[in-house]
Amino acid sequence: MKKIRCAIYTRKSSEEGLEQEFNSLHAQREACAAYVVSQKAEGWVLLPTHYDDGGISGGTLERPAMQQLLADVDAGLVDQIVVYKIDRLTWSLADFAKIVERLGAAGASFVSVTQSFNTATSMGRLTLNMLLSFAQFEREVTAERIRDKIAASKRKGLWMGGYVPLGYDADGRTLRINEAEAKTVRTLYDLYRDFGTIRKVKEAAVVIGLRSKLRPTEDGRMRGGNPFDRGHIHHILTNPLYAGKIRHKGQVHDGQHPAIIDPDLWDAVQAQLTAEARKPRSRTATGRTSLLCGKLFDETGDRLTPSHSKTRAGARLRYYISHRLAAQSGEAGVTGWRLPAEELEARVEAIVRDLLSDATLAGRLLTAPGTDEIARLRSALDVLMGAAGRADLLNLVGRVDIALGHLILALDASALAGHLTLDVDRLDPDALKKSVPFQLRKRGVETKLVLADAPAGRDDTLVRNIARAHHWFGQLRAGRSFDEIAVSEGVSKRRVQQMVDLAFLAPDIIRDVLDGKQPLGFTSDWCRTHALPSDWDEQRRMVSAL
Repeated sequence: MKKIRCAIYTRKSSEEGLEQEFNSLHAQREACAAYVVSQKAEGWVLLPTHYDDGGISGGTLERPAMQQLLADVDAGLVDQIVVYKIDRLTWSLADFAKIVERLGAAGASFVSVTQSFNTATSMGRLTLNMLLSFAQFEREVTAERIRDKIAASKRKGLWMGGYVPLGYDADGRTLRINEAEAKTVRTLYDLYRDFGTIRKVKEAAVVIGLRSKLRPTEDGRMRGGNPFDRGHIHHILTNPLYAGKIRHKGQVHDGQHPAIIDPDLWDAVQAQLTAEARKPRSRTATGRTSLLCGKLFDETGDRLTPSHSKTRAGARLRYYISHRLAAQSGEAGVTGWRLPAEELEARVEAIVRDLLSDATLAGRLLTAPGTDEIARLRSALDVLMGAAGRADLLNLVGRVDIALGHLILALDASALAGHLTLDVDRLDPDALKKSVPFQLRKRGVETKLVLADAPAGRDDTLVRNIARAHHWFGQLRAGRSFDEIAVSEGVSKRRVQQMVDLAFLAPDIIRDVLDGKQPLGFTSDWCRTHALPSDWDEQRRMVSAL
């Protein structure tokens, strides 16, 4: 008699009760094992492997035990899957079709202990399809019923769970005010009424040390307590919950919880937000603010002004150019700077971050500071660095002087003093300056900025391709063909032929690539379309011309 190897699969949607010594998974397995024993005369044999998924929905096949079970079926290790009920396996018709297809391909089937059918017969498969259809229908109806219940409860002003918002604590089906957090919420509303922009509210919130809600995690740790970002502030300012309302799918209902913000004040803030959103923004043609506008100067003292160009594809590229280039456009003999705006802003941001994160800055900012004052300044600088984005940091820049060979940056003493709640006269101007080497690398009209304190321009893709070229050349020397290498590496034969020449690069060129000092045009894309000469001197001449 042929043996039928049986694997028991168990599943439970929630984690509730899984910690018990005898839980639902054990009960399912016990019933299935008894059923397999009863079919011993038919050659059924129980496999020892446990396939148990606890706390995972049956609406997905992405379950560890299920994936292992299907892999064992594909490997021919399982002939029959035994489940307590069909919905333990899946309750999705689409997933069921996938399972049946894999079982059929492997010559396997499955059986439900409490439902008298198995998929080895056509009648069993028909019955199964009908049961799954009703199971899916029942779950969809249940989901609709839950959604309707939530909607009805919110119309009555009840709190239906989820993350408890800042300013409140959960109290059954309603909320009660957390006075300590409510003070933060009221302060944010007051700051917006005073400043009128979320950006300024964020800056002020950082200065006075406002933080988000602390939330305990399941493992006992605390999350949150971070400085507010703009999105979080906007959410708080537009949330009708703080005016004693409940919002659900675009509709707002009177809530049963107390309001933190007076409804009239909340309405006034909404009107102010709407008016602010309708104001035209002063932006460049690319739709982005030139964050260093008015702060850049060249070696002649001429200001660098925002400009842009347009590619053939219609893309706009931002630049900072010497003002004389714009004022004397078309005149012969006029020279000046033309720097890519996005890259320059990123480089200046890196310099500001490096300056503010210097561990010695707090001790150098003030003349004869006290120990407590240094500690406070370090803490304030850490908070500022943790919360500030590019726009925030570039707002701290007072002036940037660019000359051949170096760049000198000076922070705005008033702006920094405001963040650190200091008298501006106490700041040492020398501590607010930083000078870094500054160079340009050109390729045609394209310009790349190189600052000594900025990250090196290392092309990691090119580095990887050089390493792969050496690996492929080693395989060629061992007797493998281009076709064999292409199949084993999962690439095309032409790709291998194009890139293997990188294995013959001159050592100094490879060293420059590793150090990020290669010419701007020497990239993997260039290497795919250009044949490298074997002579190293010719390589150097070709690469240096890029």
